[in-house]
Amino acid sequence: MPELPEVETIARGLDRKLPGLKIVKAKVLRKDSIESPSPAQFCRQIEGHRFGNVYRRGKYLLANLSDNAAFVCHLRMSGRLLFIDQDVPLNKFVRVRIFLENGKELRFEDMRVFGRLWYVPRGRAVEEIVTTIGELGVEPLAGLTGKQLALAFKGKKQPVKSALLDQRLIAGIGNIYADESLFLSRIHPLTQAGALKGDELEILSARIQEVLSRAIKSGGSTLRDYVDSDGVNGNYQDRAMVYGRKGEPCRVCGSEIEVTKIGGRSSHYCSQCQIKKRARRR
Repeated sequence: MPELPEVETIARGLDRKLPGLKIVKAKVLRKDSIESPSPAQFCRQIEGHRFGNVYRRGKYLLANLSDNAAFVCHLRMSGRLLFIDQDVPLNKFVRVRIFLENGKELRFEDMRVFGRLWYVPRGRAVEEIVTTIGELGVEPLAGLTGKQLALAFKGKKQPVKSALLDQRLIAGIGNIYADESLFLSRIHPLTQAGALKGDELEILSARIQEVLSRAIKSGGSTLRDYVDSDGVNGNYQDRAMVYGRKGEPCRVCGSEIEVTKIGGRSSHYCSQCQIKKRARRR
């Protein structure tokens, strides 16, 4: 699933191209790609609007529209939101086409069909229509601090890896960048989130921001389906310290990168650089 760096890369790309462009019409090729309103209403209501700025919240893409309306997209597993010429041949994964006035279109492709689009009408808050946005935790790129992590992790007995993936605590981090951040922080992924101390949390907050910023500069990670709004792959995966490197030597100590399952997700780590703490006895 595209994570914060991938979604941020797409948002920045679209924000350079979409503002001011008028929507001529929309066409839904697969109805369940539209979450709200109905597909017919989506096409009718979004027509005529002009795009404003495009931005990200967690893993959601949002665009302001004229007349105080909004457009929201979640790519989920395999969604792609492309700024493309209208005459580019369609493939079988095209789900929604939003035609623009300059011969371009915003084309939504989705192989696994988990991605969703929303139109938010005038007078309605985005959080009213896409309720999960209102449940998102802090934005890690907005000056994340150790104190914020301490508050989010307070009393949490779950592994810190699972806590980092909880979008209600921290918005946008997924499997790749949780593993990378924990490695650079020298924290074992099975460490209880609530057991981390102040200095560890300060280091973790800094490393999270460092990893995410570095990934954005690399255009995100392309493991299978992800491309940016121009159809270009990301390349952070080639620079990853641990993620996707099972059995390969650690780039720091040379030990073999290991993988374990935490909450059903594969977690990559170095057992020498990330030593698991023993639980304290009462």
